[in-house]
Amino acid sequence: MKLPARIAVPIALVTLAACAPQTSNGTATTDDKSGTLRVWLFQEVENKPKEQVVEQAVAAFEQRHPGAKVEVEYIPVDTRAQRVKAAFNDPKSAPDLIEYGNTDTAGYVKDGGLADVTAEFGAWPDAKDTDPAARASVTVGGKVYGAPLFVGVRALYYRTDVFADLGLAAPKTQDELVATAKKVHRARPELYGLAVGGAYTYGALPFVWAHGGELATETGAAGSGSYRAAINSPAARKGITAYTSLFGDDNCPAAKCAQMGGNATVTAFASGKAAMAIGGDFSHQAVEAGVVKGKYAVVPLPGTTPGSIAPAFAGGNNLGVLRSTGHRTLAVDLMKELAGKTTQGRLFDAMGFLPTYTDVRQRAAQRQPFVKPFIDTLGAGAKSVPASAGWGRIDAELVLPTMFQEIVSGRKDVATASDDAAKKMDAAFAAAG
Repeated sequence: MKLPARIAVPIALVTLAACAPQTSNGTATTDDKSGTLRVWLFQEVENKPKEQVVEQAVAAFEQRHPGAKVEVEYIPVDTRAQRVKAAFNDPKSAPDLIEYGNTDTAGYVKDGGLADVTAEFGAWPDAKDTDPAARASVTVGGKVYGAPLFVGVRALYYRTDVFADLGLAAPKTQDELVATAKKVHRARPELYGLAVGGAYTYGALPFVWAHGGELATETGAAGSGSYRAAINSPAARKGITAYTSLFGDDNCPAAKCAQMGGNATVTAFASGKAAMAIGGDFSHQAVEAGVVKGKYAVVPLPGTTPGSIAPAFAGGNNLGVLRSTGHRTLAVDLMKELAGKTTQGRLFDAMGFLPTYTDVRQRAAQRQPFVKPFIDTLGAGAKSVPASAGWGRIDAELVLPTMFQEIVSGRKDVATASDDAAKKMDAAFAAAG
C-alpha cells in the first residue's frame, strides 16, 4: 500500500528506473539531492494511523527539500526477509530507506545492505537521548547502521468483562495462566481462552525464558558472535511444553491456531474471539479499534512464581539507509525525520509504539497510563535473540515456528522437535562464522 498523497507519477518511476545509481560493491557512487526516494515500511494490523503519522513526516521533509518526493510502500512483516534480500541483490530496484526488525541488524550488516551512518547519527541532536538498548539495536562492531524507530515489548491483554462474569482474576503465574485459559474456554467455548499461535515465536519465548531456558549460549568471548543452540536444553523444553500445552480443544485448537502468528492472535482478541492474548504495546491501537474497546486490561505476562514477570522479548524496529541508495544525504535526512522525536511521539499517540528516547517515553507515559505494564516488563529484564548474523537465517527458515507446529500437530514430541531445531540453529550459526 502507498500513501495516496505521496505516490509519484509514472514518468517519475520510469526515470528512477532508467537512472538508477551505479554501484561499487553495493555502494552508490552518486548522491543526488533531488528526485524520488522509495521507502519500505511494515504493514501493521491496523495501518491507517501509521500512514497518517508517516504522511505528516513526509510532508515536513518534502517542504524542506523542494526537489525531493517520497514514495512509501507498506510491506508484510512475514515476507520481509525475501523482499529485503532481493533488494540487496538488485540495487536498481531497491528502496532508499527501509524499516527493519532489530533482530535483523547483524544479518543485514553482514549482507552489506545497510549504510554506515555512524557520523550522521553521532551529530544528530535527538540521538543523545536514545536509550542504550535501542542504540545497541542499530550498532554492530561499534558502527551505527540506522536509527531506532520504537521499542516493543509484550504483555498480557485480558477481557475484564469475561473475567468478571466468570469470577476470575488476572493470573499470577504461568500455571495459573494455562488453567485460567482452559476455564474460560470450558465456560465460553466460543472463545479461545488464550489466543496462541504456532508461528508466534515472540509470544512463545517468554515461556522458554521463564523456565530458565535460552535460545542459545555464547561459545566465545562476550561479543564474539559465536553461539551454540540451547533450545533443546531441559529448561527450554519445560517452557516449550508449557506453551504448547495451550494448543488443543480445551483452549486454542491446533487445527485453527497452529498457523497463527502474532498479528492473528491480536486480531482474535480485538475482534472478541479470545479472552486473552499476548500483545505488544504496539498492538494497543488495533485493540482499541476492535469490539473489546473499554472491556479489557493489560498486566505483565506472569512468570513461574507468584508476582514474577516472565522475561519478554526486547523487540522494536529500526530505520536503515541502504548502501545502494543514490540519494544518501536525502535518505539520511528522511530517516531522521521518520525516527525523530516528533514523529516517535506521534507514533505513540497513534499506535502505542514506545518511543526510543527516554524523555519522549516519560512524557508519553504521563499522557497514557496504559504503557505502565509494558514499562514494568522492560524493567523486569527483557531479553533479545542471539546477536549473530545467523539469526536472520534461523528466522527466515522459520526454525522455531516449525518446531512449535510439529509439536502441536503431534508430528513430533518436544525432545525430537527441539533437537531438530537445535541442529538447524547450529548450522546457521556456523555458516555465519
